[in-house]
Amino acid sequence: MTPVELSRTVLHAVRRAVEQGELHVVVPERVVVTEPGAGGCGDYATNVALQLARAAQETPLRVAEILRPYLVGAEGIRDVVVTGPGFLNISLGEEADLAAGVVRDIRECGGGYGHSEVLRGQVVVLRVPYDVRAEVVADAVVRIVGTQGGRCEVEHGEPVNLRPVPAPEDPAPLGADAAQWALLHPAPHDRPRITADHLVQRESNPLFRVRYAHARVRAVSRNAGRLGFGAEPGPVDAREAREVLTALSDYPRILTAAATHRGPDRLARHLVTVADAVLPFVPTVLPRGEEKPSAAHRARLALAEAAGTVLAGGLSLLGIDAPEHL
Repeated sequence: MTPVELSRTVLHAVRRAVEQGELHVVVPERVVVTEPGAGGCGDYATNVALQLARAAQETPLRVAEILRPYLVGAEGIRDVVVTGPGFLNISLGEEADLAAGVVRDIRECGGGYGHSEVLRGQVVVLRVPYDVRAEVVADAVVRIVGTQGGRCEVEHGEPVNLRPVPAPEDPAPLGADAAQWALLHPAPHDRPRITADHLVQRESNPLFRVRYAHARVRAVSRNAGRLGFGAEPGPVDAREAREVLTALSDYPRILTAAATHRGPDRLARHLVTVADAVLPFVPTVLPRGEEKPSAAHRARLALAEAAGTVLAGGLSLLGIDAPEHL
């Protein structure tokens, strides 16, 4: 069970409680599950009871007690403990392998991971000014909306409905990839920086970190092949992989938000999150010293490769190359 799947399970529990008349609330669109905080326990925790308490005209603790039986009976959940003012702390069953679930989803979908039919049948009309940044943003929005089943039509004319702050100068001298990133990474209301910082090959440059993370994953895959083993989804130490799992599991939601809000910047910033999560994880993939390749190494490699797939897919949607070597 992935964090996204667990969030859906919690939502289903709320919906069942409402249908049974035990809660009188509007079922929220989404529920956040996070690592348990101080005083918490289990694998994940959610504050959904605190979120619903006022609307339900109940205390958070009472809402949590209502929801607990619906969660305990759900597939993949071993136990649920209520702590503090009403936090639900969820322990997953041994068969609920988060890493393997995420990795299998990504391996099955490939570059289509995160694609959906949320916007199926919808035609999004983008009216943009004759401006280089607006054109680049619109081009990315067309691709991103397509991942959610929608279609875009780009027009020039009034009233304009997509007008990001223009670039202060021509981005072309940065080269194709850096120019794309310089125009897409900032929020639409922020003025983009057309500076040589985007070309610097060091950690201070977010574009470098994203492309370097992809190249590192590809290098690890090649080296694993030389050592005679390949990727295979399986259990991964949650302490080592939690940030990677969270970033990968959240990618579909971010992609949908980028499509519905016409915001390629949301996707660009999430790719930085994925890169920053996977880079510290990569050194754990290959055997060290006299170690022999094991199931754990194969599972770590599968998770790293899944992150590489997401990075490559996201960069492609932004119109940026994902290098094999860097």
